Order: sequence, then C-alpha cells, then structure tokens
Amino acid sequence: MTVREVHRRLNVGQSTLRRWMANPDKVPEPKRSCPRCHGCPLDGSAYAYLLGLYLGDGHIAHGSKGVFRLDIACCDDWPGLTEAAVQALAAVLPTNSVGQRQRTGCTIVNMTSKHWPCIFPQHGPGMKHTRAIVLEGWQEEIVSEFGEEFVRGLIHSDGCRAVNRVRRPLKDGDRWYEYPRYFFTNASDDIRELFTDALDRLGIEWKRSNERIISVAKKEAVARLDEFVGPKY
Repeated sequence: MTVREVHRRLNVGQSTLRRWMANPDKVPEPKRSCPRCHGCPLDGSAYAYLLGLYLGDGHIAHGSKGVFRLDIACCDDWPGLTEAAVQALAAVLPTNSVGQRQRTGCTIVNMTSKHWPCIFPQHGPGMKHTRAIVLEGWQEEIVSEFGEEFVRGLIHSDGCRAVNRVRRPLKDGDRWYEYPRYFFTNASDDIRELFTDALDRLGIEWKRSNERIISVAKKEAVARLDEFVGPKY
C-alpha cells in the first residue's frame, strides 16, 4: 500500500509514516503505563490516597479518541492539598503529565489517560451516590494495606477537622469546653461504608451524626487521626 493509503486507513500522519519507513529501527515502542493492562508497578500508598480523593471530589470525563480525563477539585483555601493531589497523580501514572485549571475558589488538578476506567473501575454515568460504589479485589488489598492513606484522601476531599464548642450551664455561670473532632460527609451510602470500614480496621472509633455525616470525637480516636491526617493545610 502507498503511504497515503496507510494514512487513510490508520489515521497516522504521512510525515510520521515516511519517517518510520526511513528509520524503522527508531520506531517508538507504544507507551505502556497502565498498572492493570500493562502490569506496570503501582505505588500503593499514592493510589490509596488518590482513590480517597477520587471518591470524594474526583470526576472522570470521557474525551475524544478513547482518552479520559481525571479531575480532582481542590479548594484554594488549602494549597497543600492541591500539591498533595499533584504528587499522587504523578506517582500513580508517572509517564503522564499533571495539569491544573483554575476555577472560582478551587483548582482542578487533572491528568488524561486512556486507562482511568481501568484504574478506577468505579467510574460510570451519573453522580456517585446514584450508583453502586464497590471496590474490586485488588483495590481492597491496597486499601487494607494502606488504610491510613485511604482515610487521609477521603478526609482531605470530603472531610474536615474542626473544634467543637460545648456550653455547660453551672451554678456560677456557663462554662465552655472545646475539643477537636473530625467529620466526613458524603451522600453515598457505599462511600461512607468504605470510610467506616477503613476506620474499623485501623481501630478508630466513630459514630454517625446524621444520615450523611460520620463523626470521630473520642479523644483517643482524634489523636490517632492526627497522626496521619491532621488539619488541612
């Protein structure tokens, strides 16, 4: 076939085809980056954290030619979280470039790849709380091994560390007590269960504040979360 015919059938540039024909030994190898399809090493710690971010504030959009874009929305009030998201993306797919887009009040950290549905099989149409969110076996192994990173990602996306103030009326006047506590808020029953299951494995006591909010308030439990989460920064 002629170069033009190959170009027409494969949609590869004619100049690229001529260059390949002139230097067949320099034809590049296809980029192999997916830990699921290509067996590339996967940074379990970075993946567990990124999975938490994705389940909270992440979104996968379908672009052209089978390419997907993973977006992580990071509030500009905590620039350290934006940097943490950039580092996690770069560690999970080190052959791809990390991008950032500014939006009102937040920065969208993003990366394009054809393999995001392989890496995050929870991707699907509609909002996450309208569909089942179930981890696959290989994800459960990572979350079990890197539970702290997974919880940290979930709290960094849909959680917070706050100071709770309680008023106690006494005979000589009201007295106020302050103590820190963590909250995790998500509309998905499945994602909240993933969060509480991870806390159970870590031995961290929690309770349900209402239908959508999980609270960690016991002194020992808060201290345990402070070891690897702490205030947003």
